[in-house]
Amino acid sequence: MRFATRSDLEEYIGSLKKQQQKQRVLVCMGTGCLAKGAEAVYRRFAEVLAREGLDVSLVLDREDAAEQHFALCPTGCMGICETGPRVRVEPHGIQYLRVRPEDVEEIVEETLKKGSIVYRLVQSEVLPDGRVQHWPLMKDDPFYRKQVRLVLRNCGTIDPENLDEYLARDGYLALAKVLTEMTPEDVIGEIMKSGLRGRGGGGFPTGRKWQFARMVKADKKYVICNGDEGDPGAFMNRCLMEGDPHAVLEGLVIAGYAIGAQEGYIYVRAEYPLAVKRLRKAIQDAYQAGLLGENILGTGFCFDIRIKEGAGAFVCGEETALIASIEGKRGMPNPRPPYPAQKGLFGKPTVINNVETLANVPAIILHGAEWFRSFGTATSPGTKTFALTGKVKNTGLVEVPMGITLRELIFDVGGGIQNGKRFKAVQIGGPSGGCLPEAFLDLPVDYDSLCSAGAIMGSGGLVVLDEDTCIVEVARFFMSFTQSESCGKCVPCREGTKHMLNILQKIVDGKATLEDLALLEETALVVKDASLCGLGKTAPNPVLTTLRYFRDEYIDHVVHRICPAQVCQAMREFWIDPEKCRTCGKCARVCPVSCISGRPKVPYVIDQAKCIKCGSCFEACPFDAIVIKWRRKGNA
Repeated sequence: MRFATRSDLEEYIGSLKKQQQKQRVLVCMGTGCLAKGAEAVYRRFAEVLAREGLDVSLVLDREDAAEQHFALCPTGCMGICETGPRVRVEPHGIQYLRVRPEDVEEIVEETLKKGSIVYRLVQSEVLPDGRVQHWPLMKDDPFYRKQVRLVLRNCGTIDPENLDEYLARDGYLALAKVLTEMTPEDVIGEIMKSGLRGRGGGGFPTGRKWQFARMVKADKKYVICNGDEGDPGAFMNRCLMEGDPHAVLEGLVIAGYAIGAQEGYIYVRAEYPLAVKRLRKAIQDAYQAGLLGENILGTGFCFDIRIKEGAGAFVCGEETALIASIEGKRGMPNPRPPYPAQKGLFGKPTVINNVETLANVPAIILHGAEWFRSFGTATSPGTKTFALTGKVKNTGLVEVPMGITLRELIFDVGGGIQNGKRFKAVQIGGPSGGCLPEAFLDLPVDYDSLCSAGAIMGSGGLVVLDEDTCIVEVARFFMSFTQSESCGKCVPCREGTKHMLNILQKIVDGKATLEDLALLEETALVVKDASLCGLGKTAPNPVLTTLRYFRDEYIDHVVHRICPAQVCQAMREFWIDPEKCRTCGKCARVCPVSCISGRPKVPYVIDQAKCIKCGSCFEACPFDAIVIKWRRKGNA
């Protein structure tokens, strides 16, 4: 179907809504669930539904098809990734977790035929009194109860490779409204009134960015969707591109119309093959439907989209480095000004927006700025997606209103800390973010509040840490990542991150001094102030926030040579239990520094002054005579 006018599109959408099948079996086919065997589950459902005569695709010509048959639909991410493969039965919203192919016949027999629930496959929790609480319905699940799914409205609900499913949920109506009712200035004004801020990390007002580019006179302009999601543990943009690619395309086209561009790029890392595949399919379908290309909906507006696959460099998430990569150059940042809105891709005015930012645009245009501002806070309207990971019970993709507290996000949505452990900190904003302690659990999650605490929103990575986590090691891990991802163009970042990493390594190795600690903080401040781009300016954040809120733990490592979390191997000692030692000498033979001595019938002894804590003796002893003892303040 090719739409020549807005009326054609609206008529077709109206017909789709009349035909829409209410009874559906939704199988999550996002990357996480596919890795756990979702494709085999989907194939098994197709086989069983066809065998039982319940496949709606075989009986669409029957009047009772919608009443007695089910549509099998592959979808994007549903949220709780660790419980995949996930299946949801609509219209009741019955959700099943960790579904295997052998579970399919039972689901078909009990749920599809009889309307009953297979309780062994639903979300459950053992209560303190021993009773088991089940949440078979998605709406009752604590994981979803405080979520507000605006940008994820279609993820886990539609087939991302079927344009009709997106259209049936008012897809491309926002584009039609923009092209037929609104001027570019009207569009920019609506986005500015909505208060939408960039979801890629900086939080810059989207409408203002568009306005800057609109004001620049040029024969050619570009818009770019930044899908270069490089934070460790972050997968919000991937899930959005996999689960609702047309929303991203629609937002990109609207942005192009607003600034006067006729060409757009989607920059997505090659490590996201499923996202690339579904984006390509969506672009192809949009061209065939007349929603991309020449004379869209008969309005005279033309717009083309290309996909550029990135090689995975974290620095290419920075705007000017991303532009350089698209141009075929090495991905390295450039000084600003000029800003991309003035001189960007191929020297032309360019607007770069994050995937999540663009996916918000169609809903804002359709429902209005005031509707969007009804969610979130006055200075941070709307919602934010997070990749909730770490030592939390419910890991996965979540979307919550701005202003929700960290406590609600971690303990209500996330279900609290695993294995009854104590909460220690949360790293928010990825490797460029900050590490916030328990005292900040009631901090509202919005741009300004997080900034005041020394953290940033970032793109939405959120790692929960428990009492068994070494804060110094966390800082070292993130510094190791940013140092390896530094492009090396500017000295403060190239050399400063290297020096910070070396000092952090000395600390976890038990070789640092208080002078090293002071130098670490001084270097972090210099790198933050003097680096060229956002990578270097934010790379010290994990160090600075951990020094600010967990200085005692650094002191323990440096002064007392102990690791309270018992993680840093240099803080442990190996001793030989004389009662278990059989004087076989295996430990002495494998010791690389010859620090173990002994003789037959006399228990062996480890010279603690020479021991390098490698653990070779521990692995070699066949009698469990080697004992690991962690240093404590009393015996350090």
